[in-house]
Amino acid sequence: MSILAGFAPWIVYWVLVGNVPFKVAVLAALATAVVSFAVGRMQGRPGRTLEVGGIGVFVVLTVLTFTVSQEFLERWVQPLSSAGILLVALVSVLIGRPFVREFAEVDQAPEVIKSELFSRITTLVTWIWVGAFAVMTVASAIPPIVQGDATLLDVNSPLSIVCYWVVPMLALFGAVVAGRMLTDHMVAEANSPHTVRKTTFIAFKELGIDELLYLAQEKANREAGPGREAFAVQVGGKGTPLTGDESRESWPASYKVREAGQK
Repeated sequence: MSILAGFAPWIVYWVLVGNVPFKVAVLAALATAVVSFAVGRMQGRPGRTLEVGGIGVFVVLTVLTFTVSQEFLERWVQPLSSAGILLVALVSVLIGRPFVREFAEVDQAPEVIKSELFSRITTLVTWIWVGAFAVMTVASAIPPIVQGDATLLDVNSPLSIVCYWVVPMLALFGAVVAGRMLTDHMVAEANSPHTVRKTTFIAFKELGIDELLYLAQEKANREAGPGREAFAVQVGGKGTPLTGDESRESWPASYKVREAGQK
């Protein structure tokens, strides 16, 4: 549910724009963005990319709404708002902070957040949203480019209805469904007893293979999570010396996961 709060300013804007004056829509969206950001800070959460970006986008849209003509807004405010969230989402990936990951981290255990699976899922789902926002931006820019005088208020123009409203809404719905399906598939694959997971652990250089296997088993069991256990644990052939600590090495290991007690 927390990610809905991140999307809240855009949801408010897209619901209101075209149904109320543009100034009312953009001020309501900006207020929502500011309140969402402020509530997060009061709860002690760090600033999220989507929240910070949302404030920036709606500040720009507010300036445009109060300075450009009504005709310009009717043609371009929809693609501009979609381009704004596209830019925010794309930047979040490029700076290494995919916005989906920032919301998914809430209430997750540290070992989950640090896992390769968590990183892969949140990055891929963020890219799905980037793709959806790109479709929304391109689709909503088609009517003013093709027809010139097309606006989002046109109720008798099939092109305006489809490109300003239908395609963007279908893109949003598609991103929700695709993100959910991808997450379920990757989690199921990761939990399969046939999937090999990889990890690393720290050990002193002088330890024997039995002691290394014990440490690898303990690390794998911690990563497996409650009610599950690691099996088929294997240690890599060579450890990597730690920088600044010649007495210990980082060892690679692999393992599979199954329900606890299952053979």
